[in-house]
Amino acid sequence: MRNNYYTLTIMKTVLITGGTRGIGLSTAIKFLQKDWKVYITSRKQENLDLVLTDHPGLKGFVARADDLAAASETCIKIKDETGSLDVLINNAGTNPSGGSLMDVELSAVQKTWDVNLMGPLMWTREAVKAGLSESVLNVCSVGGIRPSQYMGAYNISKAGLIYMTRQLAMELAPDIRVNGIAPAIVKTKLSEMLWVNDEKGSADLHALKKLGEPEDIASLIYFLSGKDASWITGEVVTIDGGFLL
Repeated sequence: MRNNYYTLTIMKTVLITGGTRGIGLSTAIKFLQKDWKVYITSRKQENLDLVLTDHPGLKGFVARADDLAAASETCIKIKDETGSLDVLINNAGTNPSGGSLMDVELSAVQKTWDVNLMGPLMWTREAVKAGLSESVLNVCSVGGIRPSQYMGAYNISKAGLIYMTRQLAMELAPDIRVNGIAPAIVKTKLSEMLWVNDEKGSADLHALKKLGEPEDIASLIYFLSGKDASWITGEVVTIDGGFLL
């Protein structure tokens, strides 16, 4: 007589900041397809409502990336609702500071650094306090590796995030892994000014002669966040279509 064995599958929980469009939304859908419990954040209620209506499996909160109280409240609520918080994706970013560092408004520089650099630190701290159990993934940029015109404040924030990724990986080991990715130009709203007026010219900056798609980035994020990358930490993986070549 054959015995029947049943394996209990425990759904894991991921939190993705800035998850209503672009890389964040594609990543949320990727995790949802893999049967995770997926939470996203948004700056605006109307954007969140639209995404949650279109994707019923998702859940989310209105929370700015640079709001410490919102970060704390969100992480605690997720832990209370699900009993776990396994993975944090620090995806939210901004760039209101385009232009030369000699000319751009310092308030715009500060906003860029608050969201892109201080934000991931705050969300990581609050997630850890709430019991984060497995990994953190920071969405960095090739701009943090190579300088470019008119992107100084943004690039500096991403360079800092690359270093922070390695620092946090050292501090949070061995219990929590911390990795990052560094995309080049991906077809998102945030990067629109880099490609919308000359998509072919922008694509030609990459050795593969094409721009990245949010789905490309989501696949790498999912891999680095899960069990198949269990011996990877402190790495920032370039995904740039050959841009840095």
